Amino acid sequence: MDSLPLQAVGTGAFALVIALVFYFRVKSLPEGSEGMARIARYIREGAMAFLSRQYQVLGAYALVVFGLLAWKLGPIAGGAFLAGAFLSLLAGFFGMKSATFANVRTAEAARGKGKSAALLVALDGGAVMGLCVAGLGLIGLGGLYGVYRNDKHLAEIVHSFAVGASSIALFARIGGGIYTKAADVGADIVGKVEANIPEDDPRNPGVIADNVGDNVGDIAGMGADIYESYVAAVVAAMALGMTMPMDKLSKLAPTIDDEIKLRTLAVALPLLLTTIGLAVSIVGIFITRMMSKMPPATVLRLALIIPPFLVTGAAALVLPRFGMSTGATITLGAGAMGGAIVGLVTDYYTSMRPVRQIAESSLTGPGTNVIRGLAVGLESVAIPLVTLCVVGFVSDHFLGLYGIAIAAVGMLAGTAIVMTVDAYGPIADNGGGISEMSGLGPEVRAITDELDAVGNTTAAVGKGFAIGSAVLTVVALFAAFNMEVNAARRLRGEAELVLVLTETKVLMGLLFGAILPCLVGAMTMTAVGRAAGAIVEEIRRQFREIPGLLEGKPGVDPQPKAIVAIATTAAIREMILPGAVAVVSPPLLGFLFGAEVLAGALAGALAVGATLSLLMANGGGAWDNAKKFIEKGGLEGHKKGSDAHKAAVVGDTVGDPFKDTSGPGISILIKVMSVVSLLIAPLIA
Repeated sequence: MDSLPLQAVGTGAFALVIALVFYFRVKSLPEGSEGMARIARYIREGAMAFLSRQYQVLGAYALVVFGLLAWKLGPIAGGAFLAGAFLSLLAGFFGMKSATFANVRTAEAARGKGKSAALLVALDGGAVMGLCVAGLGLIGLGGLYGVYRNDKHLAEIVHSFAVGASSIALFARIGGGIYTKAADVGADIVGKVEANIPEDDPRNPGVIADNVGDNVGDIAGMGADIYESYVAAVVAAMALGMTMPMDKLSKLAPTIDDEIKLRTLAVALPLLLTTIGLAVSIVGIFITRMMSKMPPATVLRLALIIPPFLVTGAAALVLPRFGMSTGATITLGAGAMGGAIVGLVTDYYTSMRPVRQIAESSLTGPGTNVIRGLAVGLESVAIPLVTLCVVGFVSDHFLGLYGIAIAAVGMLAGTAIVMTVDAYGPIADNGGGISEMSGLGPEVRAITDELDAVGNTTAAVGKGFAIGSAVLTVVALFAAFNMEVNAARRLRGEAELVLVLTETKVLMGLLFGAILPCLVGAMTMTAVGRAAGAIVEEIRRQFREIPGLLEGKPGVDPQPKAIVAIATTAAIREMILPGAVAVVSPPLLGFLFGAEVLAGALAGALAVGATLSLLMANGGGAWDNAKKFIEKGGLEGHKKGSDAHKAAVVGDTVGDPFKDTSGPGISILIKVMSVVSLLIAPLIA
């Protein structure tokens, strides 16, 4: 294990090199016509303008937190926080940069070479995101562990790194989600419902902002989200390796009696597993590229199914060499397979029979569409959470609470390929928008529509995967928090923290924690509604005051920069309060009411947050694909512009902020609360 940090950093660096190769390959492809290149440039400039504004705000926030951590925990912990925050932003930036070049080239590939070529371009663009997320995470964690593994403050350092990644991911995901859904909803309400013009019609001033939003929300925001999950899972396992009692930790390697050696192994194991996972994911990405001539839905489903088997097989070969029990491999495999099951269940609810049922409910109006969509979202929660319970039970049986952390690491070991598949979706969506705005013809649009429909499903699968991994990670972080508190209390000779549901403080915490996901969900939905309202008024103004715009007269162009400016300002302003709730709540509860109340709040937020975020993500994805099902002629006699289609657009309007703003925001909320609580555990003990 002595060379592990170097191997981890080396594997991460190798992933970045491959990402760079994919990036330049995508850039070398033709952009198409001058009109296509101009539209792509507008999207790229809008995305960069948003990120520039957002990063200024997040930079100021990071400096304030750095000062507080340097004051309370020391400058090294503060520096680790900055490193976690910086790498989180960098992962999102690299992915978005690649996506904004890949979108127009996907459309051009669909026009010139067909479906397989377009699929390959979108996959290569997504691979840059996937490899950067996993590569930068591994470089950060491997570097910190390599430098500070013998430092008595290692726990504080890696916890600070995780807080940096988590808090930035929260703001990036919520801010990007507000932007993308405000633009999307505003463009749909005026364009498709009121003006009865097609989606991505060049006459609609909101279309460019909508395409910008796909990049800042589903690429940069999602990248930061998955990066944070990746880091938090590893840090949770490290924390448990440092604090678990020896009798419980001994299940990991029964033949090792030396405590120092066993703890070193337990702390290093998650880093070893993520290194193996990244190597396997790189192989998986190239296997996926080789399957590009198969139907897109098949390719992307196989891309999610293959890595868990490869990761488990590689672990079965490597772990026994370090004296680890078979239970370690089984636990890792349970997490990896559990993630695949959650992804496939999400795929079912967002692309198969439930989608047709929602579409059919649109025949009787928007009310029945909304009712059916909510029912699908509620039903979709059951199997993923039961799966996670089974994974947790199996993991606990073999390795105790430490096993649950390893299962979370196993679920996230294939992050690079999962993120590749997820980032493919917004690239394909943008490609479809560019083909529509450029007037490339129905045959090209048919290809991009198919890729986009599959992309909607992969995006939903990515969200389900992120939420599922968040649940296991938070359980591990919760256990690590309890052990950190008890370790500090033992040093002071105080009574240990014991959570009893009949105790008033624990019940208070449970109820308070249950409030927070609902509160953040309400804040983010309201934020999207307010921002979308302002965008609706601006689009109406342009249709009203620019002569010939709605009629599509030659030489009459919309003013998309006005919409981009409105969406950017609203997203930056509205992301602050929900983000503050997640970051500030744990210190307030912990310092004012004590560890018992905070522990209860973490449990309450986990139970409500996991359920609510899955409901929103899956329900929103199903509403979106039900609308597309009708647009493709899935309901005979009811095509675009019909009453059934308009009802489906209403459902999609509700589902958009569900799946891309509130659901992901709630998922990150429970992780941020847990990571912040773990960091402050010794201070509130």
